[in-house]
Amino acid sequence: MKAYVDHVSLNVSDLAKSKSFYDSLLIFLGFKAHTGDGWTNDRNGIWINQADEEHRVTAHDRKNIGITHLAFRLETKAEVDRFHEQFLLPNKVFVLYGGPKEYPQYTEGYYAVFFEDPDGFKLEAVYLP
Repeated sequence: MKAYVDHVSLNVSDLAKSKSFYDSLLIFLGFKAHTGDGWTNDRNGIWINQADEEHRVTAHDRKNIGITHLAFRLETKAEVDRFHEQFLLPNKVFVLYGGPKEYPQYTEGYYAVFFEDPDGFKLEAVYLP
């Protein structure tokens, strides 16, 4: 048996704002719009949902229990750099840790750029040799 992650569903504070962000991000990364507020690349799906009013009282904190971030694997370092230059910077997306660079503490050749969605959820574009 071999499994892979089929889809991820994220609750967001402002569906319209997050839909605009994720639509541009995921289309740039090769996903296609899917039913409702979702996108797929024929292997993985990502859906967003409006958080209930009572659950929008606190901001996302990646130090809490639960998923800390979502990473998109790219095929080359150049793609990570291109993503940073052609998507993150022009769209004024909040980039973490100074931009793309190597993270040898994770594994040899690990090269990534980390960034945040409108709710402060940490996302990553990563290349692994």
